[in-house]
Amino acid sequence: MGKVIGIDLGTTNSCVSVVELSEPVIIPNAEGGRTTPSVIAFTKDGELLVGDHARRQSAMNPRRTMASIKRHMGTDFRFAPDGMSLSPQEVSAMILRKLKKDAENYLGSAVDKAVITVPAYFNDAQRQATKDAGRIAGLEVLRIINEPTSAALAYGLDHGHPQKVLVYDLGGGTFDVSLIEMGEGLIEVLATAGDNRLGGDDFDERLTSYVIEEYKKTNHINLAKDPTAVQRIKEACETAKKELSTAMTASINLPFIATVKGEPIHIYMDITRAKFEELTSDLLNRTREPVLDVLRDAKIKGSELDKVLLVGGSTRMAAVQKLVKNLTGIEPSRNINPDECVAMGAAVQGAKLGGEMISGAGSDIILMDVTPLTLSIETVGGIATKIVERNSTIPARYTQIFSTAMPYQTTVEIKVLQGERQFARDNTLLGTFRLTGIRRAMAGVPQIEVTFDIDANGILNVSAKDLGTGRQNSIVIVSGSKMSDDEIKRAMDDAAFYADDDNARKKRFDAINNAKRKIAQAQLYIQEHKQDLDKEKKRGLKSASAAVEKSIRWKKADKLTEGELDEIIRKTQELDALLGDAAGTDDRI
Repeated sequence: MGKVIGIDLGTTNSCVSVVELSEPVIIPNAEGGRTTPSVIAFTKDGELLVGDHARRQSAMNPRRTMASIKRHMGTDFRFAPDGMSLSPQEVSAMILRKLKKDAENYLGSAVDKAVITVPAYFNDAQRQATKDAGRIAGLEVLRIINEPTSAALAYGLDHGHPQKVLVYDLGGGTFDVSLIEMGEGLIEVLATAGDNRLGGDDFDERLTSYVIEEYKKTNHINLAKDPTAVQRIKEACETAKKELSTAMTASINLPFIATVKGEPIHIYMDITRAKFEELTSDLLNRTREPVLDVLRDAKIKGSELDKVLLVGGSTRMAAVQKLVKNLTGIEPSRNINPDECVAMGAAVQGAKLGGEMISGAGSDIILMDVTPLTLSIETVGGIATKIVERNSTIPARYTQIFSTAMPYQTTVEIKVLQGERQFARDNTLLGTFRLTGIRRAMAGVPQIEVTFDIDANGILNVSAKDLGTGRQNSIVIVSGSKMSDDEIKRAMDDAAFYADDDNARKKRFDAINNAKRKIAQAQLYIQEHKQDLDKEKKRGLKSASAAVEKSIRWKKADKLTEGELDEIIRKTQELDALLGDAAGTDDRI
């Protein structure tokens, strides 16, 4: 088996890691960065951009740019630039394909297997959507693991002594908190809680709205109607937020933010840390209850914790660190990189699954995760009857016996639910299936065995069996957002098209650039050998150079036809041959 990579598919940034010599290392992207912006975009010519390139042009091309797609995983959201219609899985797959390609370039070999992380509070639909995205990207997803658990695995490599660790994970779009016990070769999740709609993006949006509103009050200009201006302000606010982690004041300076009546307008504004914390205090307070929930669920006091780990770039905010210390009474640890530890833990798990991690600190560690939400079925009166309590250890199998509600009932409809509410209607419906052929009998007589199987990825399989007749039926809970095999195949073909299109586009750019280089080489050669160069050869070089120049004149690489590309390559090769002959003659002299 080849290398198995670990991927932190983040809301704002993504990261990929691999184990080398029993240690996880971060794989840099093609641009040299250790993380890759989780952003894709299409140019007006239809070129796909991913990562840094997509993010850099987002202010000028907001309608064709998609960021924070992770927040839409498991939903029917569609990204529709220029008439296209892309699901969250397809957009995420474009990011994953780049990470895969960067890993292949780094390793010098093909990569087709990965462990991908998700927020601990991702539901079944979101986990399945993440697996689908991996398949579309050409990756066999060996395991889906929770981000806090992955971070703890990375931390546990160097801190394997028994301890209880609280992992507070505030990323770009999601928030998780997990309480994890580390023992001898064991990492066991005791409890987890979180909020899938809370992250650094919300802090950025709050500051962005404030800047726009303040500017409107002062200048009577509503910049909210200008998508390009809004994007520029959002980027400046994100930068200011980061600066306020270490400074007490940050400046937002945006010259030429827009034009009003032919006159350019600008934004110059100072934001204090106190003002930023005032604007976002309610967002920060939303992380309080999940922390208290996991302590209650695990029956542990803050004073019994040995360590608090901060994960996710948003935990660099000073107010976050202060809140966590107040809630737990412990100074948060800074022993791990909050941007990289999740990917590193995933790489360790990948190496273990791939049979590569046979020595080193992580080789003997076993992960025991939990299901974040209660799983139940609907029973008489619309009650959500619990089968699997939240924070139950997985993988696992849970079984309960039920019976019929009506006399001589031969069919039951089983509705599978996820959530903490008492009534079925208030929880999330994961799926429905029917068990038919039940033996006719009075209500309450038939015995129907309902079994919930939860695999290591947290994905659920539900089955029901009539113990009297032996009739049974089952369903893999994948929700309405699950892509069919045909849809995944189509998406894989589309992804391959973009990869092929990228290669074709690169070939056209390379052809023009090579032509320009050969023209420059010919001109330099003629200049350097003007005293001794044969007139016939000089005339030939000039003629061939002119032919190449003519073939590329006024041509744009992304508009070249096949015929034009062939002509450029042929003319360049003819010039190259003449340069070779001239150089060869020169060498003989």
